[in-house]
Amino acid sequence: MKEKKTTALLFKMLSYARPYWKFMLLTVISVVMISLSQLVAPMLVREMVALVTTADLELVRKALMIGIWLALAYLGKSLFQGARTYFAHRAAWDFVSDVRIRLYKHMQDLSLGFFHNRQVGQLLSRVVNDPANLEVLIAHVVPDIIVNIVLLVGILVLLFFINPILAGISMIFLPLIFISIYRYSKIVRPLFKESQQSLSELNAVVAEDISGIREIQAFNKQGKESERVTDHSVRYANRIMFALTKGAIYHPQIDFLNNLTSAAVLAAGGVLAAYGRVDVADLVAFMLYLGLLQGPVSTLGRLNEDFQTAMASIERIEEILEIRSKVTEIPDAFRPGRLRGEVRFEKVDFSYVEDADVLNKVSFVLEPGKMIAIVGPTGAGKSTIANLMMRFYDPDEGRILLDERDISEYSLQGIRDNISIVMQDIFLFNGTVSENIAYGVDEPSEEDVRRAADMARATDFINEMPEGFNTIIGERGVKLSGGQKQRLSIARALLRNTPILILDEATAAVDMYTERLIQQAIDEVVKDRSTVVIAHRLSTIMHADEILYLDGGRITERGTHEQLLACDGSYAMLWRQAEISGKVSDTDIEMIMEERSCMSI
Repeated sequence: MKEKKTTALLFKMLSYARPYWKFMLLTVISVVMISLSQLVAPMLVREMVALVTTADLELVRKALMIGIWLALAYLGKSLFQGARTYFAHRAAWDFVSDVRIRLYKHMQDLSLGFFHNRQVGQLLSRVVNDPANLEVLIAHVVPDIIVNIVLLVGILVLLFFINPILAGISMIFLPLIFISIYRYSKIVRPLFKESQQSLSELNAVVAEDISGIREIQAFNKQGKESERVTDHSVRYANRIMFALTKGAIYHPQIDFLNNLTSAAVLAAGGVLAAYGRVDVADLVAFMLYLGLLQGPVSTLGRLNEDFQTAMASIERIEEILEIRSKVTEIPDAFRPGRLRGEVRFEKVDFSYVEDADVLNKVSFVLEPGKMIAIVGPTGAGKSTIANLMMRFYDPDEGRILLDERDISEYSLQGIRDNISIVMQDIFLFNGTVSENIAYGVDEPSEEDVRRAADMARATDFINEMPEGFNTIIGERGVKLSGGQKQRLSIARALLRNTPILILDEATAAVDMYTERLIQQAIDEVVKDRSTVVIAHRLSTIMHADEILYLDGGRITERGTHEQLLACDGSYAMLWRQAEISGKVSDTDIEMIMEERSCMSI
């Protein structure tokens, strides 16, 4: 059963190389011609030896012709070897690139839940390292299997043609050789798969440490992290060496059996020659062909190791390709134009893990052009509401509607073309300021980019940068302050000019002055948009059309700012703390543990 699965997996992966069949065909033609040139050479040597043993000087011309044909055979072999190398590698690296792109595109379509339990370095290894191991499959294993099978069959035919008795003797050890190859393949593939997993773990640790280098240096943990990388590096080296050690035992077995075959044939040939049962020329040709036979047998053994390495990577690649997104589009999903911007949650339940509710029977309506604010302690489910609106996840129960149509009926692109989000965890790319602002729009004008920056109150600090809008900001915007990052993120969202805007902690990492600038930007842009503001700083939500207080996954209070203050509940207590401190933090919110009901549902 496992062999059938392996074969099916191999042919499925090779089907991805179909676009490069022309290169593969030229490779096959080249390897066949190489095989034929190798098969011709010993026969020409046989003819030459036969001429020498006759001692007939009139046959000099024929000997010269044999030499010329032999030279042409070797020339043809060299030319076709060059052609085979080029075409095989051309097909292989194009194939590797295609597999990488296929993997990457597949990962892009998976829901966010897929990424929560996986490290970036491990996924990077699946996309970069594993496909690279397939190069040897296309460029070496497949062509070499073809050439060596052709050689093997051709040599066996010629051996029996020259001398059936010696050919029979040469077959004695072949079954043992192929049994050894089969047993090795069963043992070594799991070892190579484990070594690939170790390499993924090493990549994950290195990627994590590079991303967290500031924290590592700040806490003087360079030594600890070096030890961690060392442990993973040594573990990978040990695992790959364990797999290669099996090869170190296996390959000498093949060579020994091959040499044992040569010894048996040579001894038998000597006896047959002594009794006149075999000519010297036939014996020389037979030994040359036997030497050629050992080449394919040894090569097939070596290729088996390469094949098992490639199959280990194929299995790891297929593990990813077989994963299906938990968020999928229905057939013929609706592709809307610009929505009006109505959002409706109807008794929505959601959990990231089983039996751990994050939202419980959450219901609210965001009318077009209105603004809803969501406040509450950390872990109450505020950002989850934003994630569900973007359809990064689907609710467990209940419905979410956009313009009175269930969100599951829309295409994912249609949903996200109508919603812009400023996320709590801001991600900026290693490009220019202008490129980051324009990221969500195809080919915006320079005027549009600058207008978005003005609306986000970002133009002043951008103009102070060395190259203004063309300044490179570094990976994740490392050259910017927290407030500058957030204003660029807001500008990026505003440039899209979508009917629905989500601001998830848009002022979480800024000082009071920057907060006022951002608040001015928010006040300016929410007029014509349906806006959801998730905030801990209550000064940013005073003028919301409705405020929802979320606690324990439930809406415990709702109303306008004035109504909630009049109710004197959790929101009112939170507001009084904000007035005293001039701001409000997660700790402040979490101090309010008593659940009160004020206009609650």
